Amino acid sequence: MRQDRGHHLSDTGLLLITVALVIAVWQGIWVAAFAVACGVLLRQRPLVVLLCASAALVGSWVGARAWEQAAPRQLGDYTGWAEIVADPAPFGAGLRVTIEIDDERFDAWLYGGARRKVVDRQSGQFLWVDGRRTALGSNARRAQVRHVVGRFQVEVAGDVIDGSPLAVANNRVRDRLRIVAESTMTDVDAALFTGLVIGDDSRQPVWMVDSFRASGLSHLTAVSGQNVAFVLAAALPLLRWLRPWWRWAATVALIVWFMALTRFEPSVLRAGVMAVLATTAYVRGQQVRPVRILSLAVLGLVAVDPLLVWSVGFWLSVGATLGVCTVGPWLAPRLPGPAWLRLPMAVTLGAQAGVALPSVLVFGRLPIVSLPANLAAVPAAGFVMLYGLPAGLLASVLPAALQPLVMLPATVATRWVSTVASVAAAVEPSPLWASLWWSIAVACLLGWWWWSRSRANGEDVSI
Repeated sequence: MRQDRGHHLSDTGLLLITVALVIAVWQGIWVAAFAVACGVLLRQRPLVVLLCASAALVGSWVGARAWEQAAPRQLGDYTGWAEIVADPAPFGAGLRVTIEIDDERFDAWLYGGARRKVVDRQSGQFLWVDGRRTALGSNARRAQVRHVVGRFQVEVAGDVIDGSPLAVANNRVRDRLRIVAESTMTDVDAALFTGLVIGDDSRQPVWMVDSFRASGLSHLTAVSGQNVAFVLAAALPLLRWLRPWWRWAATVALIVWFMALTRFEPSVLRAGVMAVLATTAYVRGQQVRPVRILSLAVLGLVAVDPLLVWSVGFWLSVGATLGVCTVGPWLAPRLPGPAWLRLPMAVTLGAQAGVALPSVLVFGRLPIVSLPANLAAVPAAGFVMLYGLPAGLLASVLPAALQPLVMLPATVATRWVSTVASVAAAVEPSPLWASLWWSIAVACLLGWWWWSRSRANGEDVSI
């Protein structure tokens, strides 16, 4: 495979253009001047500077337009079919259901009999409703990021019918995985299993969500590039027999199917688009750096859906990927210890560096236990992601007596991940102490790097 050197734009230039677009969507048109200044200061080619300014102008326009379209076009009474566009999510005694009416999304909150009727329904189905469309109240911004423009006050929730053939097939797969998990595991483990495999965290209890967040493991229950890679790895024995372009078409179809299965969450959108770009480069005989693929994916996704700029999950996914692609390779040869330990440590530290800023800004902390917790939990979680989907589908067609045996490896691995999260959350210190320990860890890492570099250069490092 040849190294691709035919690009008109360097990786740094493309990354700068992507940053200009993103910040312009976020902050507005003044970023155009900032982008030009950055391009000049970084000594970029005139073409890159021009494209940065153009990206900033386009970003400011699409960002403003996206917020304009977040307002409802029509309010008032409505009776008829509404498409369920997100799996119903329990919130206390209520159930939040996001429905789409005339290409506009509304959040409906159901209680009592209406809640029981819809609680087991899934995205892609159609619900007969009678009610009233109203404007958003509090937390409007958070709802608008999900493309929700208003609320729907349900008076009557009627029949439910299936949607498109793709939605029916995906819902059948999700149902089978959920039923098998619930019949072979405890309720808590089953909820975690579906979160690890297909990102279905709707049944996870609040304490589990809190423990995974406090331990720095919440990324495991959000479908990401790791899930996509394991799905492709599981299909590789079949894909390898196809001719190159047929293999490309089958791989892209598999990626799109998995994205649909996992509800096109922001993290899986990033991972799926990157996988399609990498597959396309491979079949063309090109070797493209991950940073370039990430820049192209973010550039395209934000241009199509500017509201992703306000998605926390999207930026955690992007930040972790950027850290793994840049910080991880830099750290791997510089860390102490054997090679089998240095690589996972470098990847974990790179991911933590990438998510540090969004984690601190949104959650107010970066767990110090995240490094050992990830080293302990990620291998087991990766096994569940690789084994769980085919094993769950196989178990769903076997007699009930054989299902626990097929699912036993996934059950054990899922329980291990849950235990690691619980223990790590219990020993995680307060945010103040966590900040102090992070400072010590960074200082030790820098000290080790300085000592190793000085020793390699033959300098006297004795005190």
